[in-house]
Amino acid sequence: MTTALAVQPLRVEPLSREAFAPFGEVIEASDAVKHFTINAGNTERYHDLANIEPGADGRVIVSIFRGQPRALPFRVEMMERHPLASQAFIPMSGKPYLVVVAPAGEAPTAAQLQVFLARGDQGVNYATGVWHHPLLALGGVCDFLVVDRAGPGQNCDEITLDTVGLIDSAVASS
Repeated sequence: MTTALAVQPLRVEPLSREAFAPFGEVIEASDAVKHFTINAGNTERYHDLANIEPGADGRVIVSIFRGQPRALPFRVEMMERHPLASQAFIPMSGKPYLVVVAPAGEAPTAAQLQVFLARGDQGVNYATGVWHHPLLALGGVCDFLVVDRAGPGQNCDEITLDTVGLIDSAVASS
């Protein structure tokens, strides 16, 4: 006999620097970050947007992840974390996507999950140890530039949630 898991509705909020601060940094060109003109006035540099941590004995690597679109409503059944280093995702396809996070530390419950709707021009840098769901592309295949760690040690922990988090399609589109 299979027991059905309880479901926790999840509220989606717009991604902002302030709301995401407990989990890492938002990577975006905005007036809220340090920026200045370079290249003889031809380029605006948005400077030092994320604290990239490769961890002990690690090195920073750059990859491209191609995320398949997720259908809504979406059931959040698992989470992962990288205990040795940070991990940054910068969208390259200009499409919005969802970010599901929970604080670093013990395995989270569905009630601890926070869901953000990121614009196609906003990236995120998950701080070391922050729980997050893998890519949640919306509206089509999306490429992401990913800056993370290569090196010794196990750097990905995955857990299955006891209660499923549910992202409702009507909520995510607002």
